[in-house]
Amino acid sequence: MIYKRIRDLREDRDLTQKDLAKCLNCSQQVYSNYELGQRDIPTDILIKLSAFYKVSVDYILGISENPKIQK
Repeated sequence: MIYKRIRDLREDRDLTQKDLAKCLNCSQQVYSNYELGQRDIPTDILIKLSAFYKVSVDYILGISENPKIQK
């Protein structure tokens, strides 16, 4: 679920894996491995993705279907 969700978020914004990798300060290959589920996504990367997309970490993790950040 998490891997599909980060791919969908990226594709919905017409971004490439290279675009995201640059924002996350990692290589395109590392980011690709996140999307393919071949590498665990570190907590700091989850937080950066959450901030970048303005969605909750729970949404990225598939815990919530509501992408809005709770205040």
